[in-house]
Amino acid sequence: MADHGHHNINIPFLRESTDPYEFLQIVYNPNDDTLTRHIHFPCSNLENDNSNLPFSAKDIPLNTHHKTWLRLYKPTTTSPHKLPLILYFHGGGFILGSAADSIYHDFCGRLATELPAVVVSVEYRLAPENRLPAAYEDAEEAIKWVREQAIMDEENKGEGWLRELADFSNCYLMGISAGGNIVYHAALRCLPFDLKPVQIVGLILSDACFSRVERSGSEMRLANDKVVPLAASDMVWELSLPRGADRDHEYSNQTVGSLGRWEKIGWGGRCFVSARGGDPLVDRELEVARMMEREGVKVKVWCEEGGFHGEELFDPAKTSAFMVHLKQFIYSPNVA
Repeated sequence: MADHGHHNINIPFLRESTDPYEFLQIVYNPNDDTLTRHIHFPCSNLENDNSNLPFSAKDIPLNTHHKTWLRLYKPTTTSPHKLPLILYFHGGGFILGSAADSIYHDFCGRLATELPAVVVSVEYRLAPENRLPAAYEDAEEAIKWVREQAIMDEENKGEGWLRELADFSNCYLMGISAGGNIVYHAALRCLPFDLKPVQIVGLILSDACFSRVERSGSEMRLANDKVVPLAASDMVWELSLPRGADRDHEYSNQTVGSLGRWEKIGWGGRCFVSARGGDPLVDRELEVARMMEREGVKVKVWCEEGGFHGEELFDPAKTSAFMVHLKQFIYSPNVA
């Protein structure tokens, strides 16, 4: 396998193991369908945050029963105009990760600062304790929360940062890896309904996670990938899909559940797809992009040669390049 420079980048979860449990640092407890997670990512505690940062962040409860919450970000510099509003969904294969993880916290801070934008990062329920569609339901609830704030904004109420800074008519759903899959399904769930005064004008899928039972060319070519080995990819689907389902379930295989749905919705928005040639998941992600395009969605694909899954989270130079393309997509939508 080609070396994608993994060893030069600090990736917390990188482990040399052919055992998916050992690679993911998890123990599955079949009696109650839970995981013991031995992997602990560095977290950003807002109480200890540096006030000199170019962005501010705060947490807001979403659903106390489900223990879901939102982390809001805004740039510290003032803008004469309202800013795009981005709902962000972290990765982790549906089974790991948190909006509080430093890699996502720092990335969302850069989104807020460099685009600039108001960012709402969603802490959703993880599988297998809460198998899909739980994460989709949490995403839907977050979108409805934003709509509630927009309605209250018209009465000069609602969440202060959003009221002050967010352009509710310029809203984007963004996710990386499993988060990209969540964005896709949350959009299909919400776009058929009237969300006014919120307008979801764009989707942003970065290294989005889709699969099938049949192996893709990139999966076979990169089966022993150091970041997303095939055995680990299969394992996260087994732990996150409804019990008894395989990877041809509609949540993972888009040719099963959503064929024709974009055309039926008739959504006039746009989709930015960021992909890496060195990512085992790339073929399935690009298949989804082509399907959406055939069904009338305006799709912009940025696919780099080489690289690895989730690269923009770990390599500052790649983060900067990603931001340039994303800023163009959001702020210059008519530029090819």
